[in-house]
Amino acid sequence: MENEKGVTVEIDEREGGGKIPDQKELEKELSDYLSKKYGGRVKIISPLMIPKIEKDESEDDGLLDNPGPIAEFSLFPEELESYLDSFIVKQTQAKAVLSTKICTHFNRIKHLQKTSVKKNSSRVGMIKNNVLMIGPTGVGKTYIIKLIAQKLGVPFVKGDATKFSETGYVGGDVEDLIRDLVHDANDDISLAENGIIYIDEIDKIASSHNLIGHDISRTGVQRALLKPMEETDIDLKVPHDPISQIQAIEHFRRTGKKEKKVVNTKNTLFIMSGAFGELAKIIKKRLQNQGIGFEADVSSAEVPWEILKEVTAQDLNAFGFESEFVGRLPVVVVFDELKKEDLLEILSNPNNPIIISKRLDFRAYGIDIKFEKSALEMIAGMAAAEKTGARGLVSVIEKVLIPFEKKLPSTDIKSFLVTQEVVEDPEGQLTLLLKDPLNSEMLNRYEKAKIKEAENIIAYLFTKEDEFVKQSGLKIYPRRLELITDLYLANIMDINMAFDDFIGMHENVKEQEGSLEEKHGVKISFDDSAVDEIIHQAIQLDKDAGELALEKIKKLQYGLNLIKDRADIDEFVINAEAIINMESFVNNFIKQYYVHEYESD
Repeated sequence: MENEKGVTVEIDEREGGGKIPDQKELEKELSDYLSKKYGGRVKIISPLMIPKIEKDESEDDGLLDNPGPIAEFSLFPEELESYLDSFIVKQTQAKAVLSTKICTHFNRIKHLQKTSVKKNSSRVGMIKNNVLMIGPTGVGKTYIIKLIAQKLGVPFVKGDATKFSETGYVGGDVEDLIRDLVHDANDDISLAENGIIYIDEIDKIASSHNLIGHDISRTGVQRALLKPMEETDIDLKVPHDPISQIQAIEHFRRTGKKEKKVVNTKNTLFIMSGAFGELAKIIKKRLQNQGIGFEADVSSAEVPWEILKEVTAQDLNAFGFESEFVGRLPVVVVFDELKKEDLLEILSNPNNPIIISKRLDFRAYGIDIKFEKSALEMIAGMAAAEKTGARGLVSVIEKVLIPFEKKLPSTDIKSFLVTQEVVEDPEGQLTLLLKDPLNSEMLNRYEKAKIKEAENIIAYLFTKEDEFVKQSGLKIYPRRLELITDLYLANIMDINMAFDDFIGMHENVKEQEGSLEEKHGVKISFDDSAVDEIIHQAIQLDKDAGELALEKIKKLQYGLNLIKDRADIDEFVINAEAIINMESFVNNFIKQYYVHEYESD
């Protein structure tokens, strides 16, 4: 039997194996064992013997060249880089390299699956684009890989290399990551095989950084990663799992076959990351020995991150990684350190999850929160002083806003402006706000911040206009930029989600055009202004755009049928005027008809 962590129990009929127990004896023995181990909490319930038609397991063993989701992969490096630009500040080189190599990885898989390569044929010497990312904490290493996995629609699992070191269990945790990938893929083995495994703190398993225990605990983990990083089969069953044994026995009893589920890592992308602070000393020493010189003081507490861009395989070997391990990571990406101006740019980006998260926190209590630019500048400066990158932004914002997040939900205050004064003295400003929540000066500043925020979002959207047009095929003009902004502000989401919602609403409205023609033979089409007005009203009323469009059509039905009967017109183009004032639209249409008839007489 087996489960997601199970191991097969084989029935040994060789000499000395003993008599094979029947079903009831086996269930009793297993029940006694589980009762002793877990008490009465675990019981075996024998299922009814319902005959099942079992498919040939070779058809679904996870080893077939099933194209799965990769068959639909069509992303190019520049497209992925543009997507990352919407979320990630700075890191120009990192975004370019990651976009290129990851897109190439999946497009190569797609190409090979389409070609007439025989099943199980071997491509000796094929190099997989596994990646090593180097950079300080809080620069977005994990965030960028999560964004890529989300954009590509492949399963993603994150592991921590320090866990491997602490357990000292060579290989076991590594294989667990593969099983977690299957779980993230909802047990779709084909999808899991094309997933991404991200291992953080990889610099901690370098043998030169072994502080406690034998050096083999770290080099052993490196070696355990070698096969999965290249290609190997990982059994989904886990040894010493009684539940797995029960499931394996049950499967054998029903089918007479041993069940074997494995995941092949040939197409699984491995991405490693770490800070590698001590690596700078190794690189500087090599450069000096080569007569290349580097002025930065590597012995200081400040790590000169620019020098890390000179890293070579030789430096990584000297750092404590085995040559075979370094060889499995052909793509090396070095991230830039974030300065105050970079942190401010992060806070000013409409897609940044830090501000979006805080807005959602307050929106949960019906409170709308805005930020003045001076407040964001001060938060960026305080975070830069902490030397923890974007993580510093989170800690500073939490420290400033927790008093307000605690108190304001118990009041009638529904709007709150984060000012420079609030950042400097949260408790004092909270006291002032509670004493005078309707302070005219603060209300005026709030309205100005609200207008400025909308202007900034529209300006940002304008830079993405060509990208949106290419993606949707829709016309993008100022009115629609305003509607996308309204969606962003109403639902607290990133810009890409707001644009996707707009596309969905547009499609829902256009789908309703045929409903009146089917029932009454009257053909209706919404022009762009009508679609925009319906979407606007749907946002304001928090209604489904398609349902609202259908309501509008039904209200127009009587008037349009009247026009159809009297004027013999059965095709109508509905504009924004009809949506805003339907009665006036129908009356004007009839009036125009009678004027036309009178003039013709």
